[in-house]
Amino acid sequence: MKRIIAMILAGGQGDRLSVLSEERAKPAVIFGGRYRIIDFALSNCVNSGITRVGILTQYRPRSLNDHIGIGRPWDLDRAGGGVSLLQPYLGRAVSDWYRGTADAIYQNLYYVEESRAEHVLLLAGDHVYKMDYDALLDFHQEKGADVTIPVYTVPWEEASRFGTLFLDGDGRVTAFDEKPAHPRSNLISMGTYLFNKDVLIESLVQDAERQDSQHDLGGDVIPHLVKHASTKIYGYRFQGYWRDVGTIEAYYQANMDLLDDLPELNLYDPETHIRTRVYDYPSAKIGRHAQISRSLLSLGCIINGYVEHSVLSPGVYVEEGAVVRDSIIFDDTRIEAGAIIDRSIIDKEVRVRERCHVGYGDDLTPNQERPDIVNCGISIVGKRAELLPGVRVGRNCVIGPGVVASGIEGDLIPSGSTLRGQQRPTVLSV
Repeated sequence: MKRIIAMILAGGQGDRLSVLSEERAKPAVIFGGRYRIIDFALSNCVNSGITRVGILTQYRPRSLNDHIGIGRPWDLDRAGGGVSLLQPYLGRAVSDWYRGTADAIYQNLYYVEESRAEHVLLLAGDHVYKMDYDALLDFHQEKGADVTIPVYTVPWEEASRFGTLFLDGDGRVTAFDEKPAHPRSNLISMGTYLFNKDVLIESLVQDAERQDSQHDLGGDVIPHLVKHASTKIYGYRFQGYWRDVGTIEAYYQANMDLLDDLPELNLYDPETHIRTRVYDYPSAKIGRHAQISRSLLSLGCIINGYVEHSVLSPGVYVEEGAVVRDSIIFDDTRIEAGAIIDRSIIDKEVRVRERCHVGYGDDLTPNQERPDIVNCGISIVGKRAELLPGVRVGRNCVIGPGVVASGIEGDLIPSGSTLRGQQRPTVLSV
């Protein structure tokens, strides 16, 4: 029996996903039609034989809690292990809202200390990938490592978003820079850390006592350990598909990657099956006049219109005469006749009324409210919004959750606009 536990960091707000994570934690955002992002870390654990998993939540946790429940879809509803939802709590002097990723683990050290584990695997809940953690553990033990960090090579222009590393000829980490403005390496940390249990406990206790620490694993704990030559930290080179989907552009592209003829991320391999919570939808239905190409359709979809190169979640209804192209549509959204959705992301339970056009024109003006995150031509419509008949929404637009949207200039919402006006009543769907 493996003496290892996993802890998944799933409490981040993830504001770079705009309105998609405004009312849910980032790991709870829908991916690939039927999954939530956290399903990948959870499924990797189960597929690797790790049956004790703690999930650390904080920001808007209800959607994540509802999705995970008692862990049954991942076969984690078991005595003597299973899944535990770990949230910040009051009741002792050191308890407070999590101040960083290291502090989140520190506040739940009892979960580590009470286990019989020899190793603790720390995982990010917002990455999309498949990994055999057995192979990672074998590498860790063969090297006699105290800490092992899975590493991945990215294009140089992306390296500043991550912690970057240098390895010696034996794979030992010799330097670590967290999100450097001018990277010296394009070998990055995947945000996964395998610790010997005693090393983790000692490191977190020391970090909690440092007044100058931001209590972040990548920003404080790992760099501090690297500086101490007595700690053996190794890099484990990962060769498979891995994406940090924490930005709108990265999230959109990772979904589009699934539409390749032979996707690098294979969701159809029974040996590495990605598990998720299953809802009671009927089979998808394709109407006699429907046209569909290079798309993912989920259960409960009814398609009577045109769908091209798009990802549709359960219960999406595309009426006859409607067009969905290069887009991601979440659960139970209805696209009415004559509407066009182009290079856009539409959240759950949205009503796109007849003759609307989302992703209109070729004006690529960045979003005026958040030009740093909405700037690649993708428009985003929040959960339960309604676009009134004939509305045209430009590029890089954001329509907030629950908004009933009409035009700003006639029937046009210009590129780069953000709408947060009149809203529907709040409901409990997440």
